[in-house]
Amino acid sequence: MENLPVYHGPIGKEEGERRLGQDGRDGCYLLRNSDSVPGVFCLCVLSCGYVYTYRLHKDDAGSWAAETTPGVQKRYFRQIKNLIAAFQKPGQGLAEPLRYPVTAQSRAQTHTEAQAPSNSLSSTHSSPNAYLQRQQQPPHAAKGQKNRNKREVQQALG
Repeated sequence: MENLPVYHGPIGKEEGERRLGQDGRDGCYLLRNSDSVPGVFCLCVLSCGYVYTYRLHKDDAGSWAAETTPGVQKRYFRQIKNLIAAFQKPGQGLAEPLRYPVTAQSRAQTHTEAQAPSNSLSSTHSSPNAYLQRQQQPPHAAKGQKNRNKREVQQALG
């Protein structure tokens, strides 16, 4: 898991949401440790201002599966990178296809750049607050576990 650039370790739900909110693009995603279930990982994806969390489980045979929308057949993968590649396609049981990896390395670079004085936004990232202020509704189908509403995500971004 540590070899995956999108793995952020034991950062917690709120920090994961904050990092996705900083990116602000629908389809941005990361992996983190589950806060509540030891040995389980969470795939978190931003869609319409909401962060959806999907638990990743490893079975006895060593294959990985994600908890997806009810009614979508569970698929098993030998490696998490294969699971991620499969969920980059639409209609796989996630609120949003995985499109923009939020890597731990890019997070460290963003954090360093944020400490340096700057008068402009990065050319690759838009303002998360502008994104979160859009008046969009979440997807209507029950897809994943919606962690926070827009106002709570905005407050977490401070």
